[in-house]
Amino acid sequence: MIATVLALFTTGMELSRFPRFLLMLPLCLSVAVIYKSTRMENMREVPTAAAILWVTIVLGMVAVGVGLWAVFSVMA
Repeated sequence: MIATVLALFTTGMELSRFPRFLLMLPLCLSVAVIYKSTRMENMREVPTAAAILWVTIVLGMVAVGVGLWAVFSVMA
């Protein structure tokens, strides 16, 4: 039992492009929620502000990724 649990942490998983992108979404959401919850005075505004920040972070990362892909395609 313990060896099985330890094997989960010592062996890597093969992920294609799309599942790797999906793993970015909850990470960005947690960063947005924590950042907004420390900055906002009224906690009722946190979900809306965090959702806006989450979309901004994700779209920014996608834009950077597309830009780097374009530069790589031109340089290659």
